Amino acid sequence: MKILFQVIAMLVSGAVAAAAMAQSYPGRPVKLIVPFPPGGSNDVVARAIGVQLGERLGQSVVIENRGGAGGTIGIDAAAKAAPDGYTLLLISVAYPMNIALGRLPQESIQSFIPVAMLGSGPSVLVVPAGLAVESVKDLIALARRRPGELNVGSAGIGSFQHFAAELFRIQSGIDVVIVQYKGGGPALIDLLAGQLQVNIGSLIQILPYVRSGKLKALGVGGSRRNAALPGVPTIAEDGVAGYEANNWWGILAPAGTPPAIVGRLRQEIAAILESAEMHKRFELEGAEVARMSPAEFGRLVTTETAKWARVVKDANIRAE
Repeated sequence: MKILFQVIAMLVSGAVAAAAMAQSYPGRPVKLIVPFPPGGSNDVVARAIGVQLGERLGQSVVIENRGGAGGTIGIDAAAKAAPDGYTLLLISVAYPMNIALGRLPQESIQSFIPVAMLGSGPSVLVVPAGLAVESVKDLIALARRRPGELNVGSAGIGSFQHFAAELFRIQSGIDVVIVQYKGGGPALIDLLAGQLQVNIGSLIQILPYVRSGKLKALGVGGSRRNAALPGVPTIAEDGVAGYEANNWWGILAPAGTPPAIVGRLRQEIAAILESAEMHKRFELEGAEVARMSPAEFGRLVTTETAKWARVVKDANIRAE
């Protein structure tokens, strides 16, 4: 009986300590690791969420861009961080892509706790404004007339841009050169300069350049047309049946982070995602808020890993 009382006392003490920890958290700035360079969609989403999360927590959320190796450097840094709620990781569809590519082990997700799914948005196929094509079908016809001559920008091997481009190449049956860069930002710079002819990237990153007239959107990679570009057909509508490549973003915490702190973060992020400001922000960028439980978030990673593993096999992609 004495042992039973001791166990109960320990459980009660632990619960009280956890509650106290959640109430006092955070006592200093929180770091949100973005495993890609500035300028890409991951960075855009992280900064949008980070500002509001910092306001709600009463401490600044510092965005730390840790690019390199397709995102695995930043992911590894987050996995090794102290599980105290002061280091978080923003992931995107590039995370399961890295697992599919073998850069990360299948059990990588065990290094983290799902905190919250944030949102999702389709890819968009764009070309420089001066390229003489007006549709996906036009681009495919041009590529067939000039096999091996069109350059497609990629944010690096295993990135969303890379996989979206490979899927397009496979399903359309065209011969193009996929050029690898160290991040989506550098690839966009060369596209705008005319050194690349095509890019298939995240709409949230590319939309400002389409609206300014610097880039021309030929098709979106979602299952339906996007409200931000209502006159642009889906890629599947315009010549590549079944094509779909969507980006998404979520936040993880290192495994072992106290449940009370994870719960506090989930609560605050859920409130942010329900705010009119965040809905408007995502919609303006051609994306939408996602509502998923942590379990659903985990299943999404599994489903996406299987999908992109097929692309890795079909395109014979090898990690460097």
